[in-house]
Amino acid sequence: MKPLFIFAVLTLASFQLHAQYKGPQAAVQQQIKAILDNPKDNQGVRLTGYLTEKLSHEKYWFSDGTHQIRVEIEPEDFPAGEFDENDLIEIHGEVEKDFLESPEIDVEYITIKKIN
Repeated sequence: MKPLFIFAVLTLASFQLHAQYKGPQAAVQQQIKAILDNPKDNQGVRLTGYLTEKLSHEKYWFSDGTHQIRVEIEPEDFPAGEFDENDLIEIHGEVEKDFLESPEIDVEYITIKKIN
């Protein structure tokens, strides 16, 4: 009985448990239309396009050329270099969807892709 017990313990010890990560995922390249059609609060996003207009302190319109979405950008989240509405940028952030409001993106950082 003792050898059988040792065999069982060694056999079970050799099996590895494979846990999977269930935390936040890396931001996936998105289209603005997909976010507007099905906004998911706190969803990580990466969008490429243009800041087209400043709406207020920290609020802007961001466009991919077809659709636009409101974004919130704090001063410290802007890149060191200057850019304008003609320069292609990539924003990384999270979707904010409040009850009875249009979704917006809370920008975490911006990468300048192409300066015209």
